[in-house]
Amino acid sequence: MTRGYGVRLATVALRAVLAATACSAGDDAPARPAPPAGGAAALPGPAPAGLALRPAPSGAPGAPAVTGVLTDGSPVALADLWSDRPVVLVFFTSWCTLCADRQAALGELARRHRDEVVFVGVATEDRPEDVQRYLREHRVDYPVALDADGGIWRSYAVREPPAVVVIAKGGALLRGWPGGVDAATLDAELRRLVLAP
Repeated sequence: MTRGYGVRLATVALRAVLAATACSAGDDAPARPAPPAGGAAALPGPAPAGLALRPAPSGAPGAPAVTGVLTDGSPVALADLWSDRPVVLVFFTSWCTLCADRQAALGELARRHRDEVVFVGVATEDRPEDVQRYLREHRVDYPVALDADGGIWRSYAVREPPAVVVIAKGGALLRGWPGGVDAATLDAELRRLVLAP
C-alpha cells in the first residue's frame, strides 16, 4: 500500500466516524416536549388597529372579572382580555360528548375570528392530561383555563358542560347558552352583538 493511498483511506475512515458521531449525537439528545396546548402561546397579541366593534347595549350586566390559570401554569385575567376585544368563554370537559361533537366547528370559528374575538376554554372536573389529550385531538388553538375548584364555572352559573358565554369589549355580559350552542348560531350572534358590519 502506498503512503498516498493510506492517507486517503485514513481520511475516508475519519469522515465516516465523524458522520456517524454527528448522526448519533442527534439521536441521543433528549427531545423537547411540546408546549402544553391551550397555554400562554395561544393568547392573542394586541387587537388590530381600527377593529370595528358594536358598542355594548346600555344596561347590560357586567361579566364576572375572574382570573384563572392556563394549561401551562400562566395566569390569565378575563378583564385583561376583554379590555380590547370581545371574549367568548367555552365551558367544557374532556369527557363531554356534546363538547367533542361541537369542538371542530367552534375551533374553526375561533380561527376565523381570531383577530376580532378572543375565545377562551374553561375546563373543570378534569385531569390536566385528559384536557391535553382533548385539546390536541380536537385541534383547540385558543387558550384554556384549568378551573380546578370550579370557581370560574360558579361565577358564570355553569352547572354542566357545555356552556358558551359572549362578553363585549369592556366586560358587558351579552349572551349565554347553557347546554352550549352550535358554531353557526354563535357566528350569527357574534355578528349581531359585537362585530360591526
